[in-house]
Amino acid sequence: MANVTVIGAQWGDEGKGKIVDWLSERADVVARFQGGHNAGHTLVVGEKVYKLSLLPSGIVRGTLSVIGNGVVLDPWHFRDEVAKLKGQGVEITPDNLQIAETCPLILPFHRDLDGLREDASGAGKIGTTRRGIGPAYEDKVGRRAIRVCDLAHLDDLDLQIDRLTAHHDALRAGFNEKPIDRAALMADLTEVADFILPFVKPVWLTLNKAKAEGKRILFEGAQGTLLDIDHGTYPFVTSSNTVAGTAASGTGLGPNGAGFVLAIVKAYTTRVGSGPFPTELEDDVGQRLGERGHEFGTVTGRKRRCGWFDAVLVRQSVAVSGVTGIALTKLDVLDGFEELQICVGYKIGDQRFDYLPAHAQDQAKAEPIYETIGGWSETTAGARSWAELPAQAIKYIRRIEELIGCPVTLVSTSPERDDTILVRDPFAD
Repeated sequence: MANVTVIGAQWGDEGKGKIVDWLSERADVVARFQGGHNAGHTLVVGEKVYKLSLLPSGIVRGTLSVIGNGVVLDPWHFRDEVAKLKGQGVEITPDNLQIAETCPLILPFHRDLDGLREDASGAGKIGTTRRGIGPAYEDKVGRRAIRVCDLAHLDDLDLQIDRLTAHHDALRAGFNEKPIDRAALMADLTEVADFILPFVKPVWLTLNKAKAEGKRILFEGAQGTLLDIDHGTYPFVTSSNTVAGTAASGTGLGPNGAGFVLAIVKAYTTRVGSGPFPTELEDDVGQRLGERGHEFGTVTGRKRRCGWFDAVLVRQSVAVSGVTGIALTKLDVLDGFEELQICVGYKIGDQRFDYLPAHAQDQAKAEPIYETIGGWSETTAGARSWAELPAQAIKYIRRIEELIGCPVTLVSTSPERDDTILVRDPFAD
């Protein structure tokens, strides 16, 4: 049986939570491999709605869940999210949740710096969640991060805090902020350490043992490929690599463990925050998509920008992540449209492009080239087999497959986990 790696193929918010939840019931381990609590996943299980941002989606099902070393961890948010889920009846213990020893910590001054920079950027702001994700990753690569394993060795942190304060105090001074209060930082870390440490494990050993035993591992990505720090619409991206290859480096399992790469793709396109969006619709159609799709960010609550399906961008995501198959979500939002548009290329000046150029100014000038396809009047909501889909909806799906060069594996027709059409079993490959 194969492992499965789930990623988003657009700008996030593709409906990964439902698909991961649907798959996690058949997995033995679910592992988050990048990002932090800037990633929102909404799970609908019966009458209950769970909103996760840091914890792996498998935790709701009681599946062994792992937070890998590629994740940046806010220990106070972690504690709050655990408490919230326990309040909803979800059992969370060190027996079903593990945190990698080498996860960098998001600390209070990371959140401060995130907000200060964003406020000072004016029209050039990125649109971050202000949760300290970027500054924490910067400290990781700058080799000054405090990591989860350091919570067990607080008496040995002086030299690392020297490195942190030498960097951050200079930045804070530039914003007329006071230096980091070292005593307060140590008190905060001491206060939260006892809660975090029981969950801390060498998760690379856990995952390699699971692999050796033939267990099914489900790797859960956050955000989307178009927000990847290398492959996304830079600089309007997140601070980590969101592509499927990060499942290896972000967990310690190795590149041959990724298995079936399942990319989650919304049947139209949305984006939260700033940055280029060639197919954005700032008209009644865009408003209709947003209202029908309930397009508000799980973490930020911000209204999502909406537009037609962009086959060019999804084709790029399929290529850079080595996608095996896609899960097409929110097909039901398109019910009732007389015509649908699919972006099949771009025009920038007098040139046509079949990919999105790397430079931000070129991306901002890209005009979509559309192909028109007929819509359908029947409903797809709740469909659980091909036979229940309108013929024109199937035609739309098949055209998407042709344009992105990748087959559809699953089709989601509502937020309910069982309203899913299985075309190909990812775990069987």
